[in-house]
Amino acid sequence: MTLTQAIAEGRRFSARAGRRLGRRIERLTGRSMPSIQTLLEWAARLGYGARGFVYFNVGLVALLAALDMTGDSLGAGGIVELTAQQPFGRVWLTLLGVGLWMFVLWRFLQSVADADHEGWSPKAIGKRAGQALSGVFYGILASSVFELMDEVGSADPDDGGAEAQQQANTVMDMPYGDWLLIAAGLFILGMGVGNIIKGIRSEFADSLSCDRETCRRVVPLARAGYVARGFAYLPMGIFVVLAGWRTRAEQVRSFGASLEVLEAQPFGSWIMGFTGLGIMAFGAFALVEARWRRIRMPHDIKPR
Repeated sequence: MTLTQAIAEGRRFSARAGRRLGRRIERLTGRSMPSIQTLLEWAARLGYGARGFVYFNVGLVALLAALDMTGDSLGAGGIVELTAQQPFGRVWLTLLGVGLWMFVLWRFLQSVADADHEGWSPKAIGKRAGQALSGVFYGILASSVFELMDEVGSADPDDGGAEAQQQANTVMDMPYGDWLLIAAGLFILGMGVGNIIKGIRSEFADSLSCDRETCRRVVPLARAGYVARGFAYLPMGIFVVLAGWRTRAEQVRSFGASLEVLEAQPFGSWIMGFTGLGIMAFGAFALVEARWRRIRMPHDIKPR
């Protein structure tokens, strides 16, 4: 059995299992359950909402840091820890964690089950591979949310810089670890450049089901957001490459630290402020996607 056949068989098995579970629940409760398509669409929209919450707050903290109204900038992990310290922190973390896991599920459907019907062209495979890696990132972030459930009120939002350095040490202990770290840094740089290109060239309105006037107003959020996120990735990628080249894990920096590097440049506060606004725009567009994105199901998940 080829890889393509194995994936297709896994998709058909999941679809059949979902339909059987839905019919069983209907018999037990006596109520008509929403279709699997509806449930997966709700999950995807909840996931986009959680993603938007995280990035909007990352951008907001960066903007406030640029205005000297708060401390250091924070990445996604730091925002999660900061959320844990707020009133009703456990409730916020539960909602955020569930939403992020729903986004992981949606990324799985996009990358493995081809929910967006991209196909198997080289370009489509590259896009789906990126979605799979995105799912891994959000899975790690969602796991960290629930790890913090036992630490509400005692979290120290450091944005995971020490953890990133520890992971870099682990990589460098592997055979050819320095080259692996350089490759990881180049990949992050590629993500940054890819986000910038996507922000400039992509037709974001094609993935939305809103009317033309609404799309005209929200698409600039996507363009600004992807470009800003791309520029924020570049310093982090450079740090990781240099860490591998010089075999020094302490040079690895987090996403929040990469924003601080931008602030350290000439006119850095202006750069940081505009970057923060851009990342807020990225988060706002994720909220737009939670409302208007076209959510399509894989071919093997058919209406009952």
